[in-house]
Amino acid sequence: MDQPLRAIDFHVHLPTPDWLDDSMAGYVEAAEAYFRSPVERMSLGDLATRYRALDVKAVLLAWDAETATRRPRVPNETVAAACAQYPDCFTGLGSVDPHKGAAAVAEVANIAAMGLRGVKFHPSLQAFAPDDPAYWPIFEACQEHGLLALFHTGTSGIGARQPGGQGIRIDYAHPLKLDPVAAAHPGLTVVAAHSGWSPRRIPPEVIRELRGRLSGQFVWGSDFPVPHPGTLPGRAGGPGFARRRAGRGAAA
Repeated sequence: MDQPLRAIDFHVHLPTPDWLDDSMAGYVEAAEAYFRSPVERMSLGDLATRYRALDVKAVLLAWDAETATRRPRVPNETVAAACAQYPDCFTGLGSVDPHKGAAAVAEVANIAAMGLRGVKFHPSLQAFAPDDPAYWPIFEACQEHGLLALFHTGTSGIGARQPGGQGIRIDYAHPLKLDPVAAAHPGLTVVAAHSGWSPRRIPPEVIRELRGRLSGQFVWGSDFPVPHPGTLPGRAGGPGFARRRAGRGAAA
């Protein structure tokens, strides 16, 4: 009988050159300096081996911010293929560029058909405001197909300490912009993700809340490839990885 996984890492970017050197060209170097941590490149096979050794399942993230960044996407098919090849190690979320309109809505259906579990949005890097109803047909499609919607919220390590933040606007990622989305789409599971927050810096009041009244609404993600998942407190049994399924209005 298979033993249950020790944990789930809910937020894992691809450590492959197509994301780091193509989609994130010009951004990753600044992020490495900000986090004081070099990014480790590896194949998806090596990533699967690493997560298997940790007894952790990774939620892989596709990427499409072509309109705002003019950088290539990481296709949803890439993530779906990795999940199919390493089902014991990976599950995944797709990505759509909200500026692509009807094509983005159609891509949501494609994401569902490929067996991915949701859609990752990054309002700051995709340069869109989630509370603008012009983008709501995408969220309606997520709701229709039973896909969760994961949003980056808050600050951004990408662009931090750079002139003009490399043009990345964090106001798009204000958590309050998700309130109208959740109110208008009651059947949509919304996950508000804040990336790049070292566990040792999490305020005590947040730890208290996640262990108490909000214990069913928090999930954990490493934001790999910065930092490496094996270095997080979850490796020793403390906070570090998701152990609960996100519910509506969940935060991560």
